Amino acid sequence: DGSRFFALGEMMPLHADDGIHIGYLKILRDRTDQRLATDVLQQQTDLLQTVADHVSEAVFQLDLDGVVTFANRRAHTMLGWDAGMLIGQDLHEAAHHHYPDGRPFPASECNFVEAIREGKVLREREATFFRQDGTPVEMICSNAPIFRGEVLVGAVLTVSDVTKRRQDERRLQELNETLGELVAERTQERDRIWQVSQDMLGVADANGVWISINPAWPRILGWDYGEIIGKTSEWLEHPDDREKTRAEVDRLAAGGLTLAFENRFRARDGSYRTLSWTAVPVEGLLYCVSRDVTEEKERAASLLQTEEALRQSQKLEAVGQLTGGVAHDFNNLLTVIKSSTDLLKRPDLTEERRERYIGAISDTVDRAAKLTGQLLAFARRQALRPEVFDANQSVQAIGDMVATLTGARIEVAIRIEDESCRISADPSQFDTALVNMAVNARDAMDGEGRLTIAVDRASTIPALRSHPEQAGDFVRIALSDTGTGIPADQLDRIFEPFFTTKGVGQGTGLGLSQVFGFAKQSGGEVLVESEVGRGTTFSLYLPRATIEGSSLEDAASSEPTVDGRGTCVLVVEDNREVGLFSTQTLEELGYSTHWVANASEALLALAAKPIAYDVVFSDVVMPGMNGVELGREIRRLYPGLPVVLTSGYSHVLAQESDHGFQLLQKPYSVEQLSRLLSKAASRKRRKRVGGR
Repeated sequence: DGSRFFALGEMMPLHADDGIHIGYLKILRDRTDQRLATDVLQQQTDLLQTVADHVSEAVFQLDLDGVVTFANRRAHTMLGWDAGMLIGQDLHEAAHHHYPDGRPFPASECNFVEAIREGKVLREREATFFRQDGTPVEMICSNAPIFRGEVLVGAVLTVSDVTKRRQDERRLQELNETLGELVAERTQERDRIWQVSQDMLGVADANGVWISINPAWPRILGWDYGEIIGKTSEWLEHPDDREKTRAEVDRLAAGGLTLAFENRFRARDGSYRTLSWTAVPVEGLLYCVSRDVTEEKERAASLLQTEEALRQSQKLEAVGQLTGGVAHDFNNLLTVIKSSTDLLKRPDLTEERRERYIGAISDTVDRAAKLTGQLLAFARRQALRPEVFDANQSVQAIGDMVATLTGARIEVAIRIEDESCRISADPSQFDTALVNMAVNARDAMDGEGRLTIAVDRASTIPALRSHPEQAGDFVRIALSDTGTGIPADQLDRIFEPFFTTKGVGQGTGLGLSQVFGFAKQSGGEVLVESEVGRGTTFSLYLPRATIEGSSLEDAASSEPTVDGRGTCVLVVEDNREVGLFSTQTLEELGYSTHWVANASEALLALAAKPIAYDVVFSDVVMPGMNGVELGREIRRLYPGLPVVLTSGYSHVLAQESDHGFQLLQKPYSVEQLSRLLSKAASRKRRKRVGGR
């Protein structure tokens, strides 16, 4: 039928009877089924080899003597053999020849060769194999016997490499042991801390019920362990602290991060201990640390009282020094005035002497006014009249006067900026501050040396005393001398009123105090740098003005006394003597006057005769409504009526200057009073004419 078949052929020679070779006889045997069976077997063998080479375990087939009849790729790589080289090897001998000490293969408590011969099945037994280079490999082994029919012919051995796993397990075990030792040590430390801590340690539930406390609780509060455990702290808390404590505990239990506050707990002896608490929530429990700060609080309170007492003592000392200085200087001035008035009473007094004594009284009054002005400037209570002016021009203008003050043996050098350095300050006080610093420098140089006055711009005021560095736009006026310098222990005192290192009668000790007060009240600062034997530099820092300004009218003009006839003045003065003197003075100058004692009476007088008065002349410091408040009310009710204010001192004026009103400082001269009132009244008359 044309199909093929597989045959096994044999060739046999043929001979005749006489032995002559006559040919061959070919005998064929049909082997088709056998060939097919062989092919199937080969295919199955190839498939088995492929599967075995791709599993992660080593697979061995051994005969009853332990000889390898099959080994997959993993078996060769695991033991370090080249491919196919394990076939025919005695598995025991293949590894044994590297080890002269005779260790069995595999090195384990279980002998697999014996198990194979006995037909035993072993599952996941631990063993140690050795690579060809001698490296140990830790294994998990299992075997299964192979039978042909009922005859045992060998076994299959599967091996898993667990070397890395075992190493990891050993490392983990070592780590656990180390960690266990560390935990044990930390536990012992925690227990020791718990026992010996001076702070109160405790664990409470979310409701604030104490679960555990350390021995510091009984030691600090005196209550026994059993009296606190199982309860909240409410019965211990000071009544004034319960609401705060409950709120903190609730906040912490609700998920707050940390509790930190103070409260008071009642001790067994009835006293209250102040406790500082810190607590954190962990898995529904509150872990708390409380420190007894009772003694710290008491020490702090005691220290505060001591510091307050020291401050009061220092204040009294300063007041004593200030009072003594004021009393000394004013008594000197009053002595001159008293002596002059006594001499004026003498009947045989000549006109020349009379004028001399009157001049002495006038000069002494001016000196007294200057003294009070310096005191007010130091205290930053001087009523300033700020103007915008160029510091360069003012320093240049006052240079000649400074040179006259210092004397011919002191060289005065002035260095100014090319660019304008405008400031907003009281020009009179500015000039006084420069003169005071120049006189101080002159005295430090004992009349001979060099004084340099420099003006420049600065972007910062250096850190000084207790103040940090201050950034801004400033003008710096620096006076540097070549004098004896100031010792370091006196630098912090040189601005104190009446503090001086000069001899008796050589100075009041108020010059630098005026500089200090003027700088502070003007929004600036004064800095001193000095080196003993080398000289001193005073630096006056004032805020730089960004806009031009106009000068206020100068009440001390050199204009002559003005006749006041035709001008009616409403005088508001609560002091009887001053009121009488003021009205009498004005009447002698030709003014008509009406004097009232306070602001309420002034408003009533104006309401009765609103057009009768040309100007209101009012003191600032009065009971009830002060002069500034009265001026504002008059401005609101009678917009065209001018108001002139006068004061020897007023904190209202010190804080906000003149509030836009004309201001006459006490003590004032008759000429100053007449000129200022006349100017104010003339403005009103000009407005009336313009209104017509």
